[in-house]
Amino acid sequence: MTFLADRLAAVNPSPTIAISTKAAEMKAAGADVIALSAGEPDFDTPENICVAGKAAIEAGKTRYTAPDGIPELKAAIIDKFKRDNGLSYEPNQVIVSTGGKQVLFNALFATLNAGDEVIIPAPYWVSYPDMVLMCNGTPVIVECLESTGFKMTPEALEAAITPRTKWLIFNSPSNPTGAGYTRAELKALTDVLLRHPQVWVMSDDMYEHIAFPGFTFCTPAEVEPQLYARTLTTNGVSKAYAMTGWRIGYAGGPAALISAMKKVQSQSTSNASSLSQWAAVEALNGKQDYIAESRAVFLRRRDLVAGLLNEINGITCAVPEGAFYVYPSVAGLIGKRTPEGRVIVSDENFALELLAAVGVAVVHGAAFGLSPHFRVSYAAADAQLVEACARIKRFCNSLTA
Repeated sequence: MTFLADRLAAVNPSPTIAISTKAAEMKAAGADVIALSAGEPDFDTPENICVAGKAAIEAGKTRYTAPDGIPELKAAIIDKFKRDNGLSYEPNQVIVSTGGKQVLFNALFATLNAGDEVIIPAPYWVSYPDMVLMCNGTPVIVECLESTGFKMTPEALEAAITPRTKWLIFNSPSNPTGAGYTRAELKALTDVLLRHPQVWVMSDDMYEHIAFPGFTFCTPAEVEPQLYARTLTTNGVSKAYAMTGWRIGYAGGPAALISAMKKVQSQSTSNASSLSQWAAVEALNGKQDYIAESRAVFLRRRDLVAGLLNEINGITCAVPEGAFYVYPSVAGLIGKRTPEGRVIVSDENFALELLAAVGVAVVHGAAFGLSPHFRVSYAAADAQLVEACARIKRFCNSLTA
């Protein structure tokens, strides 16, 4: 269809949404499918947050708000940044958007010109490169192998920077690997960035509160205050408070950048849902018991899933520092054959055969920029995880050389 914009030719639909949709369609048709593909906590939103959302309805808080968020939520975000990250912002340095994805897109749309480069460590969240492409930028992918803990080294960052580099997108703990950068590892990266003043930092801290014992979360502007003036620190309530459907993301950064992002938002979606904003005020200001409780559940599930996957011949699974994903390698299975004689030629091929054979939906590693791996979301009930791992083992044992 020739009337479509040329830029869309380089943009792919979200593969995580695609596999989740396929799994849902199979289940609706009667198939026995266990979907471990969605990046979504399986818990209900905490009751106090739901009560706040209902109270907002009853109080008639159902009208438009300022495009960049209600003052009460911006104040709660400012308090959160100070409390958790030691970062100080004024109201004109904070924006509220319809989910974390819109925060990132608005920033890229507001800043990228044709030819501007954005460094993206791989494995990466699937949307980063395509958002850059949609904004006429050039993604520069830096592979971060399992041998480095799926983390970018200072040398790799230095080698990727050019005069056209405008942003580094940084995500810790990571989707899809759960890898978390220690303070020392992050300081080594910020030392590189200090030598390149044209490079801004977009820190995606969405999994901040899902950090396991032995790992302490930190964020770039906290580790290196000299980067404060060129860092956009982004976050949201989706993962930490099981509020994925409420669609609230936020960011703190330089006033001029936030103003530009507000301009983009004012001419696209305008404000995020007023009701969701009031619920998010309670999430950030209210009792925080849920965070520790859910983190303990995720820790147990991490150890369960990593342990079970590491018992499977042909699969090796690193134990992550945070988030609720594991990113196992299937290098030992490439080249093997299914009972029907089909060859496993890639991680995508592995994921498709796995879904067809035993009804387990996972996302192939190529979608995240690093093969041969697959991502498992262990945001599911323990019994489902045990059954899914048993099915994966059965499928892998059915493969022959």
